[in-house]
Amino acid sequence: MSCVWFYLPLCLLAAACLCHSLKAPTASSQQNFKSGLFNFYHSLILADGKETTVHLLKDIPKRYYFVLEEDRAPVPFTITVTPCDVPIEWSILVHRASANLLGKAAQGDLDTQDVSRIQKATSMVTTIFSYKGNSVETYVGMSSQSALYILEFLSTERDTHITVYLTTDTTSGHLYPELPLDPRIDVIGIGHTTVTLTWKHSPSALQHRDNIQYCLLVNEKHNYKSLCAAETAIRFSGMKTPRNLALSLSPYLLEPQQVMILSNSELSIINKVHSGEVRQICMGTKNTYTVPSLSPNTQYYFDVFVVNLLTNASAAYTGTFARTLEEPEPKVMKLKDGKAVQVVLEGKKQKLYSLQYQARHKKVQFAFQLCRGQVQVDITKNGKTVASENILGLRYLSLKGKPLDVYLVQLKSTEESSSAVKVQVSPHYHKPLFPLLPESLKIKSFSKLRTCNSVTIAWLGTQEQSKYCVYKKRIEEDQVWMELQNTDTCSGPESRRKSEKVLCKYFYDINLQRAVTTETIKGLDAGTLYLFDIYLIGPSGIPVRYHSKVVKTRKKC
Repeated sequence: MSCVWFYLPLCLLAAACLCHSLKAPTASSQQNFKSGLFNFYHSLILADGKETTVHLLKDIPKRYYFVLEEDRAPVPFTITVTPCDVPIEWSILVHRASANLLGKAAQGDLDTQDVSRIQKATSMVTTIFSYKGNSVETYVGMSSQSALYILEFLSTERDTHITVYLTTDTTSGHLYPELPLDPRIDVIGIGHTTVTLTWKHSPSALQHRDNIQYCLLVNEKHNYKSLCAAETAIRFSGMKTPRNLALSLSPYLLEPQQVMILSNSELSIINKVHSGEVRQICMGTKNTYTVPSLSPNTQYYFDVFVVNLLTNASAAYTGTFARTLEEPEPKVMKLKDGKAVQVVLEGKKQKLYSLQYQARHKKVQFAFQLCRGQVQVDITKNGKTVASENILGLRYLSLKGKPLDVYLVQLKSTEESSSAVKVQVSPHYHKPLFPLLPESLKIKSFSKLRTCNSVTIAWLGTQEQSKYCVYKKRIEEDQVWMELQNTDTCSGPESRRKSEKVLCKYFYDINLQRAVTTETIKGLDAGTLYLFDIYLIGPSGIPVRYHSKVVKTRKKC
């Protein structure tokens, strides 16, 4: 049977051991003994079966003690030390005192003569293990006789903290999850923005699936050998983090620099730090994972930790790294005079979309029609920027240069979702492909003219003879927002159902003050929402869509 004694009478024995294990004997041995006794009273006894956090001050050693008393069979024990930051030095010393002296110490019966004998027995104090570094180290020992053990820790770089775990119970399971015999992480796939990883299952995950989960840490700096090391690194980068990276995933604990994403039973936290992002993903007991949304041509470091959800303890696989593929240069589409092209941009993740045009005249005119979303356009001429702006509605850009000048048009979505834009270029003296537009593309409805089965709308025209086609669509209350958000202003009447068409008419007026028309749409249902659209079609046949208008007929008349 084994036990760890916590009685202060052991102070005398520990102090005597301390004097001879850490200092050479001198003439003033009594003074050394008093000093060692003082240090012991200001040290701690290491608890059995519990993880202890130890804070270390630079260049100041810290000591913990425990006693193993053996009655019949040898006593097995393990000590696991996890540095949470800089490398440390630590060692285990043992004082194999006689059973009589340990018994007297436990009973508080040590006298001055006993202490003097212990002080002189320097051969009984030995160092059985020492280590310097920042890896997680575990010492497994067997005590064949009663002994006092001393753990000494020292940090020579800066103040830091570590965790220490001592156990003499090898039958009731492990505080730390077990790692497989091969704890390496394998990279099985690399893309431009993704990396696929796999690792062998932890025996603990196979036996206790409900209490074990894998957590992945992704960053651009280096690998981490423990979760507490990662936590410390992020804190030193200038932000506060939850106490445990893997388990403190509650949105109520997040700091402003953190973003939490919950998707398909996977919980991710992105920590914004000065050196980039530190991303954590916990994915249950899946041992294959594809990391999404990475940057092309960037080296990332990946660490997998198997976490015991009951004890909050974790074990680290051997970290790995990989560089995402370099994104190929986007293809450049050539623009032709007078021909319109529609470009779809897949959100902010997509790189610039490029269009090239070689001028045949001194003056050129670019026309941009925003179909949906938000788009930024940059135009360079022979490598120099000549225009840059966000496109709203329909925009014409007239530029001057020389024949054979090469223009490069680069388009980029400024929204997370997809955007679309229609582009056309022509010599300046050509008639624009798009129709002449009115001052406003808004549709106005007259509330006083609404009835149970009709509404009256109005819109502005131009000085150019053009065709206007009116369409209506019945919608529900919960469809209004979606219909207005998904409107593609570049789509024409050909995208509508024939049943939605109300009428088409031609009109214009030389006097812009009178270039306005109204229309009363009849045959509607009472108390019903309708979405009205108007398409302006100029001489070239290219349509321009007015802003959609939602009107509700009166419920009672």
